[in-house]
Amino acid sequence: MSADFLLELRCEEIPARMQAKASEDLARLFSDRLAEAGLKAGKLTSYATPRRLALIAHDLPVATQTVSEEFKGPRTSAPPQALEGFLRKTGLTQDQLEDRDGVWFAVVEKPGRATANVLAEAIPAIVRAFPWPKSMRWGDASLSTESLRWVRPLQGVVALLGEEIVPFEIEGIAADRVTAGHRFHFEGRVAITSAATYAQQLRAAHVIVDQAERRVIIEARANALAAEAGLELIPDAGLVAENAGLTEWPVPLLGRFDPAFLEVPPEVIQLTLRINQKYFVLRDKAGALANAFICTANIEAKDGGAAIVAGNGKVLAARLSDARFFWEQDKKTRLEDHARKLARITFHEKLGTVADKVERVAKLARWLVEQGIVQGADADQAEQAARLAKADLVTEMVGEFPELQGLMGGYYARAEGLPDAVADAIRDHYKPVGQGDEVPTAPVTVAVSLADKLDTLRSFFAIDEKPTGSRDPFALRRAALGCIQLVTTNGLRLPIAEGDLLDFFADRLKVQQREAGVRHDLIDAVFALGGEDDLVRLLARVKALQSFVGTDDGANLLAGYKRAANILKKENWEGERVPMATPDSQGIAQTGEEDPLVALDDAAVAGALQDHASGRPAYALEPAEAALLDALDAAEPRADAANAAEDFEGAMAALATLRAPIDAFFESVTVNDADPAKRGCRLNMLTRIRAAVNKVADFSRIEG
Repeated sequence: MSADFLLELRCEEIPARMQAKASEDLARLFSDRLAEAGLKAGKLTSYATPRRLALIAHDLPVATQTVSEEFKGPRTSAPPQALEGFLRKTGLTQDQLEDRDGVWFAVVEKPGRATANVLAEAIPAIVRAFPWPKSMRWGDASLSTESLRWVRPLQGVVALLGEEIVPFEIEGIAADRVTAGHRFHFEGRVAITSAATYAQQLRAAHVIVDQAERRVIIEARANALAAEAGLELIPDAGLVAENAGLTEWPVPLLGRFDPAFLEVPPEVIQLTLRINQKYFVLRDKAGALANAFICTANIEAKDGGAAIVAGNGKVLAARLSDARFFWEQDKKTRLEDHARKLARITFHEKLGTVADKVERVAKLARWLVEQGIVQGADADQAEQAARLAKADLVTEMVGEFPELQGLMGGYYARAEGLPDAVADAIRDHYKPVGQGDEVPTAPVTVAVSLADKLDTLRSFFAIDEKPTGSRDPFALRRAALGCIQLVTTNGLRLPIAEGDLLDFFADRLKVQQREAGVRHDLIDAVFALGGEDDLVRLLARVKALQSFVGTDDGANLLAGYKRAANILKKENWEGERVPMATPDSQGIAQTGEEDPLVALDDAAVAGALQDHASGRPAYALEPAEAALLDALDAAEPRADAANAAEDFEGAMAALATLRAPIDAFFESVTVNDADPAKRGCRLNMLTRIRAAVNKVADFSRIEG
């Protein structure tokens, strides 16, 4: 037998930003507590409004099952004290124990409990343990640190299993079936019949408990109002959710503001509407910002919302007046003069002021252009933009709206008559801020953006402030990712000489490529080559390798490589060189001097003569052996030339010609021949295969 359980925790206004997480936490804590008691609901439904958290546990058993727990005790030969302790622990007597091969075991049966009793214990514990990011105490009880903490003063608790109240008390508030309706649209109380009627009964009291339904209402009505006015709503899912968290009975309303305010940069107006007032922003059919807004009321006003719109319009006008004042005042001072104030702002106690950072970035931006790393930019403009890029940090507008740093600098630069390339670089030099953000391609912007991020990385690495674990207080991982995106998007050949910094870039590049869907083993195979500080070249190798291993030639070459590498590893063969033979005047090979690097035994010396001119073993080659040597002689120079030209696809295509000869070699040639000369030369041949392939990537790192 089962029943639905309803829990509602009603309080004063819960901040909108906390509601979604609180709803999840309530469901999680509830499930965990029930699981400890051996209970599980068929389904959980969570609700959140500004004044309540609610949860319905569907199909909850009305009682827990009887369960048996088994405990292992001491050996039967143990001292009496050990047995006595075990009996106290289990609450049994000795005749209730079982002797299993000389060890005492106790089987304790826990009888089932009424679910209502389990809930009566669980809910107060959940409320007391609730992980609000911010909470408070209230009333006389708040004098004690043991009193209840909740996000806002708790006012009522509804707890119904089926149609029956689950009896318990939290800080003097007894569980009941009575709750409150809408603050303004409903007087008196609502007596909830059961979980099944909860949402409908509150709807009748002008409360929509389902947050998802409130979001749908707000978005649909806001779009309809915009369309009726010949405008479009600028999509903003976050603002929809926030307005849903501010209202229990949402009523979107459209208002207007003075079009003269549109002289202010549109981003300022959008932030004023969205951040300060929680209003939706509208645009006309041409995409220009409209002098209109949509606010969300929490009531259905008798005048259709006219007074509400008028009141919101007055507040908005005051905000926009402030923004316009900041805009006009900031423009009266040149960016160059604003920038002088940066000497008053500390960037980091070990790295000086923001002005010091600006000086470093300006020199680096010029260097990037003059060295040809960033091509197509004017070095003077790059330096000028870098010197002015942080100037807006001291403006009134950015002081009010920190989100607009950079953007406002671009507006002020353009208003001042500076070149567009400079203004654009100031505006966009923070980009890309994160994955998915726009990556600058304008040369001056690229130079300033890259210089800014490189300076941040080099400076903090120089003072040993590197990210550790999840800790990255100076956002260096984000800066590295930004550099990588700038370099790869624009094809910049940027050498990174510093060892620690190069390793850091390598790690970030690996993460980026994995997130882009590149196999981790292919990334490792390229990075294992070492000594590479050119990110563009690294990625070109990775891209070529990914394409190659996906082909039949690539898969078969990999298989042949691994077979060769495994044999070399098993034989512990690192490519020893054998003695060479010099042809005499009749073309007959004669023994030359022994290679001082390796001393082979007499048999190897006698049978492993190689011709200096041909580089071939002196013994009669088997056909497949000769074919593989021919293929190596042809493929190696082609692959080397392609590698040197950074044509990694071409290098792999050259190596792909080894596929058939390698297969044929392994099918018909015995590598570990009884003749040590043949064995040595054939192992050397496998060494050549391994070395040739490993010039493109370390194939030993590739799976498969």
